[in-house]
Amino acid sequence: MNESKYKVVHISETEALKVREEGAEKAWIRWLISRDDGAPNFSMRLFEIDPGGKTPLHSHPWEHEVFILEGRCKLIAGEDERIIGPGYAIYVPPNLKHSFINVGREKLRFICLIPHK
Repeated sequence: MNESKYKVVHISETEALKVREEGAEKAWIRWLISRDDGAPNFSMRLFEIDPGGKTPLHSHPWEHEVFILEGRCKLIAGEDERIIGPGYAIYVPPNLKHSFINVGREKLRFICLIPHK
């Protein structure tokens, strides 16, 4: 019987890499599950943004899904801006300019799923 490869990982077992895109500030990414793990369709990342930090305002031709775990952020999505916190799920469609800005006093943490490019 051929069992599928699977992975169980704790966030402490993944390296926090500085987000290097221009415009990013105090932002870190952990690749939890990726193509390297045998995932055929999606990657799962954990973003950690320190107070006052942000992801750059950017767009790209793929969708992603986000789930806020901790902290508060200002979400910029196209012409819309709103403050959101833990428990919210967000769908960002392809080509929509977006950014996550930590507006709280604690670290902002969110899961972000993207299709393989």
